[in-house]
Amino acid sequence: MPKLSVNLDFLFTDSPYLERFERAAAAGFRSVEIHWGWRGNVDAVAEALARNGLRLDAMNVFCGDYPAGDRGFAADPGRTDAFQSSIEEAIAAAARLGGPKMHILAGKRIPDLDIAEQFDALVEHYSWAAERLGDAGRLGLVELLNPYDNPGYIMESIADVEELLDAVDSPSLRIQFDFYHLQRTGGELIPTLRRLADRIGHIQIADAPGRNQPGTGEINYRNVLAAVDDVGYEGRVGLEYRPRGTSEESLRWIEEYGLGRG
Repeated sequence: MPKLSVNLDFLFTDSPYLERFERAAAAGFRSVEIHWGWRGNVDAVAEALARNGLRLDAMNVFCGDYPAGDRGFAADPGRTDAFQSSIEEAIAAAARLGGPKMHILAGKRIPDLDIAEQFDALVEHYSWAAERLGDAGRLGLVELLNPYDNPGYIMESIADVEELLDAVDSPSLRIQFDFYHLQRTGGELIPTLRRLADRIGHIQIADAPGRNQPGTGEINYRNVLAAVDDVGYEGRVGLEYRPRGTSEESLRWIEEYGLGRG
């Protein structure tokens, strides 16, 4: 049975940020994942985790001004300093927060640059990050982002992710396997899961196409989560969906599917 972790940038967002930890614990969760709410707020987040008996499972590395369209620095050969600073900042925060896994966004296509030049930058930057994260006892994650929600993102297929992992060739960089993004791009969810099981560091779920909770779209999550068990994945499955209804109402599927929240 997969163990679940709730993403506090998608659920409980009608509460102030630090109050979401209490709501997650009250809903029965023992693990959470977060995006960038830790920046400038590390001590307060650490205290919220401890106060509510929660473990931080995964966090995002700073990727620039996300609402303005930034999606990371790794694909830009001219942003090495910004990229390395973002990694060092996240490593320092994780030493306080305990987050073992870090999602590193890759960045967007730069029209004036050849794609090969951008790929070389990706390899250089992620190779450096993998070495630093390995030394710090952390795991780097890379995922595809579908072009409907994130137009211009440079990693828009699972093949792109595999090509990068092959080039970096480090045990400290693995796939953040998001079933929602995969469904919006290529489908073949369970065969792809089985093929890449030994390269997956983290799993996230949302139904498609609306990115709401399981049972609201076209993905058969009963089959998908059974397959996650079958391949031997032992990590947390992150709930990164937009709740239809209140966050608490959106969690009813968990018991309906015979899962636990702890």
